[in-house]
Amino acid sequence: MTFYLEYRPKNIDELDITSVRESLGKIIKSGHIPHAFLFAGPKGTGKTSAARILAKVINCEAKLKIDKKPCNKCGQCKSITSGTNIDVLEMDAASNRGIDDIRALRDVVKLSPASALAKVYIIDEAHMLTTEACNALLKTLEEPPEHVYFILATTNPEKLIETIRSRTTLISFQKATNEEIIRSLKRIVRAEKIKIIDKNLDSIVKISKGSFRDAVKLLERVVSEGLGFLKAESVNLKSLLEAIESRDIKKILSEISSNVQNGVLVSNLMESILDELRSDLLATVGIGEKNTNLSKTDLLELIRLLIQAHDEIKISPIEQLPLELVFVRWVGGMEEEEEEEEEVVENQNMEEGEVGDEIEIGKDTEVKKLDETTWKKFLAAVKPVNASIEALLRSSKLIGFEGDDLCLGVYYKFHKEKLEELKTKKILEDIATQILHRKICLRYNLSDQPEKTTEAVTETVVLTEGEDEDIIKAAEDIFS
Repeated sequence: MTFYLEYRPKNIDELDITSVRESLGKIIKSGHIPHAFLFAGPKGTGKTSAARILAKVINCEAKLKIDKKPCNKCGQCKSITSGTNIDVLEMDAASNRGIDDIRALRDVVKLSPASALAKVYIIDEAHMLTTEACNALLKTLEEPPEHVYFILATTNPEKLIETIRSRTTLISFQKATNEEIIRSLKRIVRAEKIKIIDKNLDSIVKISKGSFRDAVKLLERVVSEGLGFLKAESVNLKSLLEAIESRDIKKILSEISSNVQNGVLVSNLMESILDELRSDLLATVGIGEKNTNLSKTDLLELIRLLIQAHDEIKISPIEQLPLELVFVRWVGGMEEEEEEEEEVVENQNMEEGEVGDEIEIGKDTEVKKLDETTWKKFLAAVKPVNASIEALLRSSKLIGFEGDDLCLGVYYKFHKEKLEELKTKKILEDIATQILHRKICLRYNLSDQPEKTTEAVTETVVLTEGEDEDIIKAAEDIFS
């Protein structure tokens, strides 16, 4: 038997998440146990274990239960622990999610328990139930038979309909703290007489990311494989942080690649970097000590870029690419700012308007000519961030500056409405700010399409050649 199953908590006092232990403890001691619970929280935090303990509390045959705890010795407790009790049913909503499944369940709950005091239905991954299935379950949750209890477990409570949530007692399972995971691991270490130092336990905790199940599985690997894999899976941050401090992009990318080649998950690497940057950001306001020499501005910018890139890892064809792009953009942005400052110093005596290949920018002035290179550069920067937005932009044109606003002419009203959405507008303003080296606010006006002269048609082909699929993709994204 694996450690996770063998050392699963068997009593309320053994639950390692303090808030859950206290909440369930108070409910059980009160003697008034609700007929419907919602256990919500991340994977591996003990939701199913807590549900089984609650089922034992309800069905324990011991006449004298100390503090209303299950005895774990009677037939009911033993069968629930082993998962063989016919009156305690565990359903996987991912594979039993339809209305017919719930209708069948609704008919069965009316029957009395075969041998236990009460029937307990533990519905795992409850958020996978269809809307129709949830509605079919509502009446039973609202007025369940006296002998029936429901425990819904989910990692995504927000996906359950509001009427289901309102009819259940919520027990919130948060990611386990380091101390709570250490408590769980040390219980196993003592029982199995495993020789392992605290430093290695700390490494397991860091890799497990708040999951008891993952931590225990890692401990099993240490016992069977030794400590070698821990070093491989542990993030090597020291060299990477030094490279970030020195803004050495080659070294940064090399360190990222080295960590990935050593078996570190890109998501874990990104979260570890965010952890360090967050600690440094808190240090800038007097909480804790600062570990790097990055300025507050640098920390804020890097944290923002990393958070944006976090979700892109799942859809990227090359898993580490979003992380690499974060630092390429950040270091590149710093270099561009430095070059811009040098250019301003060198050209401070130049006549107004002589700014090389850049667009002339100034308050209450307009762009004096459509700089095709800059517009293409803007589109190229938008595309990897969001191809749908870039496709919409190609149905617009650059008009110029009106005060502090950069004005774009949009050919279609619907496109204009999509571009004006707050999230989209923020993305475009950030990119425009980086390219034009000035805080940009975008404004959109409806504009007539350019006349389809021969010359214009030729130009359009150059700019949009091979891009029809992007337009179709944008339409698909907009209309889901």
